[in-house]
Amino acid sequence: MKFAELCEYFERIEATTKRLEKTVILAELLKKIEVGEVRVVINLALGQLAAPYLRIQSNLAEKMLIRAIAQSARMSTDDVTAKFKVMGDLGELMRELGSSVTRSSVSLSITQVYEQLLALAQESGSGSQERKQTKLVQLLSQSSAVEAKYIVRMVNESLRLGFSESTMLDVLSYFACGTKDYSERLEKAYQMRPDVALLGEEVVGEGVEEALNKASVVLGVPIIPALAQRLSSVDEMIEKMGRVYVEPKLDGTRVQIHYSKNLNQKLETGNQKKQEMLFEEESFDVAQDKIWVKTYTRNLDENTEQFPELKLIERELAAESVILDAEAVGYDPDSGALLPFQMTITRKRKHGISEQQKNIPLRFFVFDIMYLNGVTLINKPLRERRQILESVIKPDVILALNPQIETDQATEIREYHANQLSDGLEGVLVKKVDGTYDPGRSGFNWVKLKEVESAEGKLSDTIDCVVMGYYRGRGKRSNFGMGAFLVGIKGKDEAILTIAKIGTGLTDEQFRELYSKLQKIESKSKVAEYEVDPILQPDLWVKPEVVVEIAADEITVSPSHSAKYALRFPRLVKFRDDKSVKEITTQGEIEAMYGQQ
Repeated sequence: MKFAELCEYFERIEATTKRLEKTVILAELLKKIEVGEVRVVINLALGQLAAPYLRIQSNLAEKMLIRAIAQSARMSTDDVTAKFKVMGDLGELMRELGSSVTRSSVSLSITQVYEQLLALAQESGSGSQERKQTKLVQLLSQSSAVEAKYIVRMVNESLRLGFSESTMLDVLSYFACGTKDYSERLEKAYQMRPDVALLGEEVVGEGVEEALNKASVVLGVPIIPALAQRLSSVDEMIEKMGRVYVEPKLDGTRVQIHYSKNLNQKLETGNQKKQEMLFEEESFDVAQDKIWVKTYTRNLDENTEQFPELKLIERELAAESVILDAEAVGYDPDSGALLPFQMTITRKRKHGISEQQKNIPLRFFVFDIMYLNGVTLINKPLRERRQILESVIKPDVILALNPQIETDQATEIREYHANQLSDGLEGVLVKKVDGTYDPGRSGFNWVKLKEVESAEGKLSDTIDCVVMGYYRGRGKRSNFGMGAFLVGIKGKDEAILTIAKIGTGLTDEQFRELYSKLQKIESKSKVAEYEVDPILQPDLWVKPEVVVEIAADEITVSPSHSAKYALRFPRLVKFRDDKSVKEITTQGEIEAMYGQQ
């Protein structure tokens, strides 16, 4: 397929706000292309070059992108910058400017455009920004005005077609049967191996049933982590879950550990091209033992280099290959006492890791196992997974088994929970003994209990929100660069809905830190997914990247906030750099919490 034809589909998708219409158009598109084009089309439609966990991004600075547009349009950089300030969309600006410039008559295919975008993204090292700019100018010179619009948006990582991987899973179901009947099963397959483009290639090329039957966990590919639900009381937990394990909720950083004893094993990864990137030199290769280790955050970011402790993990594992779910927590090397989250999170720094390791050593409290020696375990009941885990882990210096009790008595849960709070922990996680490992936040196999049930003057749990924009400060706060910020939760069809404007409860240092984070992600215009009443419009919009944990006294009905609810006396608990916008609280969860007050 020619890229120009793909852009025609993009125009149709962009012209509608209805998710079903977008789904039908994309399913139609998949039926028109060759099997070998499916992965490229799905990735380009999602505004990405590969599965998000591979982190293949253009990373072209905005000023360099503006220079490329100026060079392509044969204008001065100052003139393009001035027009951008008015228009606020570099893609539309490129289309407008490009329509008056004579272009090459070459009609590029989608594969040719993809390969040039990939080559641009893979430039690195000294002078890479300039080389990226040159490659972009060359590509734009071969493109029509409409093609240039979407190329610029892709490079700027702001395609703005208004759908995500979730919609694309519905698209694959519509392709297969004309309805969403396969969507739930496709989502489970995606959660085990989060590459919707590869899944799409298998569905189109082999049929949906064959693709689903072969779906499995893959060593070296992060699994979407299981997340805990909320319930209002311990009694309700017992009623819904029956017999449970109760574990301390540690305040550390979530780590998914992938390990192979044999570096040369490099298990197959489902015909995934460029998958060899997973097994490059940055993985630990201890020459004596030839082990291989990779770790991932709950956002699926690969962060192996942050945990040099794991170079010695083989000593504490009785396995050839394994995938573990764990919480990394810093501890005082003198007393052995666990450290608070704010200290543990400093280990996320990319520089001075060896020094940080000495100052804040980590222990990895393992609480689940999803894969062992080539066998997927996520569909086995928790009791069996725990037994396997206890046979695999040999706790010593690096690894620890997260402790637990087994019960079906509410009084025992309350007592254990109170003990964890008195020890300075967040509370407990309650897990269904016969529950499977369900990636994402689905079902009631895991439930969290963070506060006492009878908590007065505040909600019994915190809320995870994304920052949508901020308001300029006055008086003292003018020194911080901001005076308040607007936060939102997840609504339907990819929407982000406002729920609170927060201007109190932050220290001076937190104001400065938040302002520093938001400056880097400012958006010239409102993000398409944001639904905001005009009276709440912030002075400056930001991209949906900064997640914050918010506490409040209660939830109230609101005529102004698009979530239909507001937080009373909201206050910042902490920044959640370990969470993505996909994990923020949903409108449905807020409705449930409102009903439980």
